Amino acid sequence: MAKMSVDKGYFSNHQEVMDDIAKTGYWPTTYVSDPSPELPLHRHPEDIIGYLMEGSSYVLSDGGERIELEPGDRLVIPKGALHAEGEVTDRMVYVVTVGNAIPFIEALAPLDVQSEWPEMPGQPQ
Repeated sequence: MAKMSVDKGYFSNHQEVMDDIAKTGYWPTTYVSDPSPELPLHRHPEDIIGYLMEGSSYVLSDGGERIELEPGDRLVIPKGALHAEGEVTDRMVYVVTVGNAIPFIEALAPLDVQSEWPEMPGQPQ
């Protein structure tokens, strides 16, 4: 199964984000996140690419690896990739894109939410 990836320092300005979106052909929207707790492991029904414009947080991979996020990072989440968004302590701004023209809320709907981490090396405690 495809895995989530983070491209560190992928872009340096809004125009580079828009140019990348034009190459992917994905459908963009802006997502502003206020402080929120870490989410449980889950999957999404669509391919998603997010560009972190402002703020910082982290994501957790299917193996429990913590990957820090900061402005300039691109987050690629293929359809069905198991992952978890980390705690947000301050406002974050993303440009979020989806592979198909569907309502944003449907694309981000979590599937197969895991209440506990699968047993594997490196899992969070």
